[in-house]
Amino acid sequence: MQALRRLPNPRLTGLGAGLFGAATMLALGSLDQLLFNGSAIVYGLLFLPVSALTALWVREADLVIAPIIVPIAFTVGIVPISGGSGGFGGQTMAVVTALAVHAGWLYGGTLVAGVITCVRKLRTMGRRQRRGRTGGSGRRG
Repeated sequence: MQALRRLPNPRLTGLGAGLFGAATMLALGSLDQLLFNGSAIVYGLLFLPVSALTALWVREADLVIAPIIVPIAFTVGIVPISGGSGGFGGQTMAVVTALAVHAGWLYGGTLVAGVITCVRKLRTMGRRQRRGRTGGSGRRG
């Protein structure tokens, strides 16, 4: 338990979490293209922890944004490994095709982010409810 407390615990805004996810996935996608020739399995396996970290590091006020950010980050990161050619139209079709082919990873990462944010939201609501019960009885009137 103490090892978990030593890990960084940043609280990113919605925009910060979006930038974190997109920049990380773009870097990982480029690295995947460079080292593994655009392996979909490597990219998908790297996407899952980024989804979890994005959902863990977003601040409580912006929890709802994490499952929305994660698919956008996946799309940004898949551009280097999609393998498009022939200008903007060819690259766009390659990205759309890659999204369709790798939809399982996309859904999996979105599910990871959604479950983590739901659990965090339930814990936050429980804390507020307990705080309200203990602090609410001493009202002045």
